[in-house]
Amino acid sequence: MADVTLRGPRPGELGWIVQRHGAVYAAEHGFDVTFEAWVARIVADFATAHDPAREAVWIAEVAGEPVGSIMCVRADDATAKLRVLLVEAPARGLGVGGRLVGECVRFARAAGYTRMVLGTYSAMAAARRIYTRAGFALDDAVPVRAHGRDLVEETWSSML
Repeated sequence: MADVTLRGPRPGELGWIVQRHGAVYAAEHGFDVTFEAWVARIVADFATAHDPAREAVWIAEVAGEPVGSIMCVRADDATAKLRVLLVEAPARGLGVGGRLVGECVRFARAAGYTRMVLGTYSAMAAARRIYTRAGFALDDAVPVRAHGRDLVEETWSSML
């Protein structure tokens, strides 16, 4: 099994998160450029105004190369929001997604949040399995037209 390291982002890797989300979701799910723009806004908001005591980004690395990402941001004083989970195809099956989600949940708990929420789409089967294993439950599902596709947008949550 590959040695997976979780760490903070290095210079240029916030841009890597945006670029890889755009490329991976276009190739695997047919998403258009609006998805990359949406991720860019999330990352830009974090980069320009985050509280390091309550918000963080992790990069998963294998053999010195980034293979995944996740972000914990403030939704409100009691609620953290899990954002931008991504695992590159060659790293899938190595436990990278579970490690990223676990670290995000641990950080949120230590930062004083009592609840964590996330948004995803029903088509993200692997991510949904990771969220379920981490103790998240589906709260809501709504059909939407987003990123050039008809999707079912889901809201998940977990008490910490």
